[in-house]
Amino acid sequence: MQIKKLFIAASLAASLLSTLQAKGVNPVLADLRGNEKIFVVERESKSLAVIEQGMTKGHIDGMHDMNHGVVKFYEKDGYAISRDGYIIKFNPETERVLKEYKTSDSAIGFTVEKNYIAVANYAKKSVDILDRDLNPIRSFETGSKNVGIKKYKNYLIFSQMDNDKITVLKDKNNGKGLPEFEIHKEFENVGVMPFDAMIKNNNFITGFFKSSYFGVVDLDTMTYSKIDILLEDRKPVLKVPHFGFWSISDGNVFIPAVGNNKVLVYTSDFKFVKNIEVEGLPVFTALSPDQKYMAVTFSGEKFPVVQIIDTQTLEVIKRFEFDGKVLHVRWSDVRPNLYVSVNDTNKISVINTKEWYLAREMFGINKPSGVFIYKEAK
Repeated sequence: MQIKKLFIAASLAASLLSTLQAKGVNPVLADLRGNEKIFVVERESKSLAVIEQGMTKGHIDGMHDMNHGVVKFYEKDGYAISRDGYIIKFNPETERVLKEYKTSDSAIGFTVEKNYIAVANYAKKSVDILDRDLNPIRSFETGSKNVGIKKYKNYLIFSQMDNDKITVLKDKNNGKGLPEFEIHKEFENVGVMPFDAMIKNNNFITGFFKSSYFGVVDLDTMTYSKIDILLEDRKPVLKVPHFGFWSISDGNVFIPAVGNNKVLVYTSDFKFVKNIEVEGLPVFTALSPDQKYMAVTFSGEKFPVVQIIDTQTLEVIKRFEFDGKVLHVRWSDVRPNLYVSVNDTNKISVINTKEWYLAREMFGINKPSGVFIYKEAK
């Protein structure tokens, strides 16, 4: 009887291995890459939903105003920033809040680095530097709402929305121990109302609410330049979308055209390639980890739609429509999944990105928006 049980177990294991391999999954690599735990911002509940092994596991309460909540991870620490200016440190494995610190009455931008956290405040009109345990180190008063905070080498860069200025801070300690930042350089009159930024190699790229171009600081030479983005008929894009909505592959930059049913495609040095016609007004472009595909979400009538673009052919290849507004999407790094946040029907939908079908839905999530993935090591 014992031999028979062992034979059946071995047969089942062999069958499972064969099935995984047929689906293109290497179970050894999958195990080495670890497990994904998904944290979803619940906009109206001051909480994060926790998803593990494809099921809604629970909720982390007491996260303050999550209307524009953002979550970041560094090693085994989780951090969230609330719209009302709290930084919350939590343990993503035990799902417990460890500490919170209020930097301002309003803040939505922060960066987490090895030795510090930097918060760009709105209401307090400062940039605050904290240690990783949320103890304050220094506050830089700017007299402006501060946005687009990023890190490059030993520099910390941000834009001052009210002063049309870009500020570069430099850590005198060169990353050793707690930072000691000082103002290294400031660029004046860069554009009217900077509102967002991203880092691409050594370039700090910032967009503006009221200027028909975006600005680039070369952080190696500390020089500034302005770059126009034009539609195919040479008309300027009058509002550049938030850079968190852009996608940058090794070869191309994909930009959702605000107010136009197009995704703009440029080379990495912003030479025009093509405008991709899409179904609605694009909001968010999300590149897959292998850079082969891009998911596009929309506003207005097409809020429930997600389209998939092949980044080699630059053509739309798939379309999905959901029963509510899609507020966010996130590609998995370890399995062929695209997670879709469907706000109105309180769920996360999962698209299988190998065969392109709706694989399952995860419920029990209250008004979901941002989807963030923590990778647990095995």
